Amino acid sequence: MPLLQYQPLSHCHDSFRFQHFNKHLTPIAALISLSLSFPLAAEQPQLMLAKSLPSDQLNAVHYSDDNQIHDIFTVTDYLVSEKLDGIRAYWNGQQLLTKTGKIIHAPAWFYANFPSTTLDGELWIERGQFQALTRIVLDNEPDHQAWENINYMVFDLPHNSAPFSDRYRQLQVLIEQQRDQNNQPLKHLQWVEHKSLDNLAILVQWLDIISSHDGEGLMLHHKSNNYTSGRTEHLLKLKNHHDAEAIVIGYEEGNGKYQGMMGSVWVKTASNNTFKIGSGFNDQQRQSPPAIGTTIQYRYNGYTDRGIPRFARFIRVRNNPDS
Repeated sequence: MPLLQYQPLSHCHDSFRFQHFNKHLTPIAALISLSLSFPLAAEQPQLMLAKSLPSDQLNAVHYSDDNQIHDIFTVTDYLVSEKLDGIRAYWNGQQLLTKTGKIIHAPAWFYANFPSTTLDGELWIERGQFQALTRIVLDNEPDHQAWENINYMVFDLPHNSAPFSDRYRQLQVLIEQQRDQNNQPLKHLQWVEHKSLDNLAILVQWLDIISSHDGEGLMLHHKSNNYTSGRTEHLLKLKNHHDAEAIVIGYEEGNGKYQGMMGSVWVKTASNNTFKIGSGFNDQQRQSPPAIGTTIQYRYNGYTDRGIPRFARFIRVRNNPDS
C-alpha cells in the first residue's frame, strides 16, 4: 500500500488531497529538524537509568515459595513505586535540569526553598496530564499560575553513597525538613512513596491496578543498589505494555465519521519498519495531524508474526527529547 501525504484543508479544493510520499527519513535527520526548547546547561547530569522487566515474564512465571523469577529476580529485594508519567528533573542545588542537561525555566518561588543537596525526580501533575505538563515545563517563559499545579516528585539522592534502602529513608527526612518562608511544608516538593512487597502476586496485582487507572506502571529499585550513572539491572521498570517511537511519513484519509479527516498515520521506526497507526487520536488531532517528519510515541502489545507492533496506538508527539 503506498504512503500518502496529507494536505491541509486550506490547501485543497476537495475536502482532502493525498499524494505519494516517497522521501526517506532517518531518525537522526528528523531529530535535527526539530528545534530545542532549552538553552544548554553547563553540564549534563549523570543519571541512573532503568532497564525494562517484561510483564509477560511475570505473568508466565510459576510463583514459587521463594518468590523468584528464573532464580534471578526476588521481589522482596526491591522497593517498589508507581512509575510517574512526568518529566525527569535533576536538582543540582541551584537549578532544575532536564535529563539532557538543559535548564528548566521554573519560577523562582518554585525552587527557592529547595535544599542544597542534589535531587533526582520527576516534575508531575497527575495521571493523564503529561501533555499539559509538557506545555508548562518546556516554556521558556514560566506561567506562574500553571506551575502551581506541578509537583517535584523526588525519588533519589544522586550524590549519596548509601544503598538505596538507606537513601530512601534519608530522602524522606530531607524532604520533610524543607519549609517555606512561613515555616510551612513545601507542598510541591514531595518524595515518591516506595513499598516492600511480600510476593510476586501482589506485584502483578498492583501493576494491574495502576494500568487500569491510566498509570504508566511500576519501578523496582534494589534495596542494596548504589546510585550509578547509566542503565542498571538494579533499577527496573515494569509495564503491561510497551512504548516506542517512530517518525510520521504519511497519512491515510478516514472513513465514516472520520471522512474528511486523517484516518491513520504511516510511520517509520529506527529499524526502518513501516506501518500505520489509526487509534489513539482525538478529533482535533485527526483534523490537524502530526506533521510529516514529527517523532511520535506509540504504545503496543507485542508483535505480529511479521514483526509489526500489535495494537499500536498513538500516545503523544515528542516535540523535544526531554519530553
